[in-house]
Amino acid sequence: MVADSSRVDPVRVRPADRGNGQGGRRRPKDRKVQIMRAAARAFSERGYYPVGVDEIAAEVGISGPALYRHFANKYALLVAAAEEGARQLLEAARAADDPGAAPGERLDGLIKAVAEHTIDIRREAGLYRWEGRYLEQPDRARIRTLYNEINSAFAAPIEQLRPDAPPEDIALLAAAVLSVIGSISAHRTALSSTKLHPLLRDMAWSIVRAELPPAPGAGEADNAPRGLPVTSKREQLLTEAIRIFGRRGYHEASIEEIGAAVGINASSVYRYFSSKSDLLAAAFHRTGDRLAFAITEALAEASGRPDAVDKIADRYVRLSFTMPEIMPVYYAEFPNLPPAEQHKLRAIQRQNVHEWANLLDGDPTEARFRVHSAIGQVIDVGRLIRFDSRPQHLARVHALMMAVLLGPSPDGGRRIHA
Repeated sequence: MVADSSRVDPVRVRPADRGNGQGGRRRPKDRKVQIMRAAARAFSERGYYPVGVDEIAAEVGISGPALYRHFANKYALLVAAAEEGARQLLEAARAADDPGAAPGERLDGLIKAVAEHTIDIRREAGLYRWEGRYLEQPDRARIRTLYNEINSAFAAPIEQLRPDAPPEDIALLAAAVLSVIGSISAHRTALSSTKLHPLLRDMAWSIVRAELPPAPGAGEADNAPRGLPVTSKREQLLTEAIRIFGRRGYHEASIEEIGAAVGINASSVYRYFSSKSDLLAAAFHRTGDRLAFAITEALAEASGRPDAVDKIADRYVRLSFTMPEIMPVYYAEFPNLPPAEQHKLRAIQRQNVHEWANLLDGDPTEARFRVHSAIGQVIDVGRLIRFDSRPQHLARVHALMMAVLLGPSPDGGRRIHA
């Protein structure tokens, strides 16, 4: 919601060698992998629907018909790219995992290996995170099992390091550590690998050492007041559009469906919004404006810089959990905005991130990575707990955000959440 979702400039995959010494064309053995990686980059950066098969084929120096010799259609390519990405990440974790090592060394090895792999494929790493919603259920479930195995690999040493923590805390911490690493795929802030590796390690260990508030008890209801629904048709349309875009994707959603969700026909929708892209732009602007206001409020109330960081994190997690569907919309649908809107929104996004990052000590660029990582906690841990907005869950996500933003407190290595 505040991350800079502008995309990095495309880098071409080197076309295949065109000569084999006899005037023919030599097909590289890794052609299928090249295609999958090019697809993963394109889908990650521009979304599944806007990317054409011919564009992916051109990226690897072949024709569209040649690509179809490897993949039956674009959907098959999406499945293969997502599954290959998960498989490679799992292989990196397996190769580094040493169950016989001391727990800290074991976790360090996993963090290093998975971070190195993610940095290497940074432009591809967001594929499953954002475009996985377009997978059919059997494919999504199969790929999810690979990520579950990666989570389990991280959970094992964390459990050894924190033997008194309940199982739900271990699962949460493992997901949060992986979120730290994966957060670099959601923005294009540049940092040398000599600085990025230790920064990711530091944030990951801050997560492991964080003190989590207790989870809600079994059957404990959320008694927080829900407030009254808005009556403005414009606001209702905007709310329902965000929900539908989030569930189905921008290209699958229709004006008719959005209008029907608030009880009006398509022609009536156009009284409030000139087009579907106008609705999408309004969703982005509304989110950016609300967060900017939350930052302004937090700064006005804060007693110091750390307190301001804390207050912004608290407002951010509460704001995000009230409309979790905005997450995939914000990160996956940005390229569907008109260029002029993209330009304006990038400025808002960067300003929000910089305002937050400027409150942190240390290198300004590293501070921006910390902010993006804190945002990642809301997204990834939020998904894990199904954006359950009970106060205990909000407090737990807030504690993880503070761990990556400010690091562990000096009282024995764990940050104690107030």
